[in-house]
Amino acid sequence: MGNKNIGLILKEDQSKTILITGGSSGIGLEASLQLISKGHKLIIPCRSKLRSEETYTKIKQKIGSSFFKGNSLRTPVMDLSDLHQINKFVAKLKSEVNVIDVIILNAGLQYTGAKNPQWSKQQYELTFAVNHLSHYYLTKKIIDFLFKSQSPRVIITSSEVHNPRSSGGKIGKPAGLGSLNGLKQGKGFEMIDGSKFSADKAYKDSKLCNILFAKELSKNLSRKNRHIPIIAWAPGLVIPRTRKGFFQYSRKYNEIGQILFAFLARDIFKISTSTLNAGKLLNTLVLSDDVKKGFSFYSNRLISPGKFIFDEEKTSEESNIEYLAEELWKYTEALSLD
Repeated sequence: MGNKNIGLILKEDQSKTILITGGSSGIGLEASLQLISKGHKLIIPCRSKLRSEETYTKIKQKIGSSFFKGNSLRTPVMDLSDLHQINKFVAKLKSEVNVIDVIILNAGLQYTGAKNPQWSKQQYELTFAVNHLSHYYLTKKIIDFLFKSQSPRVIITSSEVHNPRSSGGKIGKPAGLGSLNGLKQGKGFEMIDGSKFSADKAYKDSKLCNILFAKELSKNLSRKNRHIPIIAWAPGLVIPRTRKGFFQYSRKYNEIGQILFAFLARDIFKISTSTLNAGKLLNTLVLSDDVKKGFSFYSNRLISPGKFIFDEEKTSEESNIEYLAEELWKYTEALSLD
């Protein structure tokens, strides 16, 4: 069934070209549907040819054939766990696209519950590789596309769990990068701070990396007199009513426990939000004129069961350590292929 809330088709000069990772499911998919419905053009990299074809077909069906324009959606193949695939994707992109108005770094992997680390193609722990390293590397490769836009911005999906004082950040081991001892070792490190592997902490650490990366990116661009919005945001606890999205990878390690937690959080205590609502928030960050240049952090903060406030918030104490952001940038750069 087609989307009945189709917006007016924009003129060519009003339409934004938007690249979004993690746009094939969850928050990213919901935001993508809304953006395409409003006449914007989406580039949604997918990790395999099968996922690419499924995503294109799914979005076309949901939008409705009568409203769907063939040039409004690209779903190229790009596996974020492989830096070589990012290179191939960017090389092809340069022959097809002149400008990108918005880069959305939304893909996020977690496999909480696993006892042992998984590894990327380049032999980096997979959470770090997908959630931070690949997004750093991709942004570095395509940032010049933004400078041709009239209203460029970068949006990074982080999480409140980056902050040990947040409700989610207090549960289990807190986020913390220490002195980056693991990262400094190069390939084969299990955790950024050099500790033994913890899947839950690896995810929290990657979300802290997202904040530090966003701040350092904004600072580096400002030095070059490139003053554009760099927005990190936390959608809140998002639990869909499907097997996709939340717990998608980690469910197999404790399926009953995580299904029970999802039911209690979503249906009883009402401390979670839906992918639809989170997608609307992301859509707002993409299109709103009311965003400042430089770094900002927005959070969908729970104020009472079922009620949230989405507004600019402060980030964690560790995320405000400038030399840590500089060091993270430097050592992440050392891991890239260039």
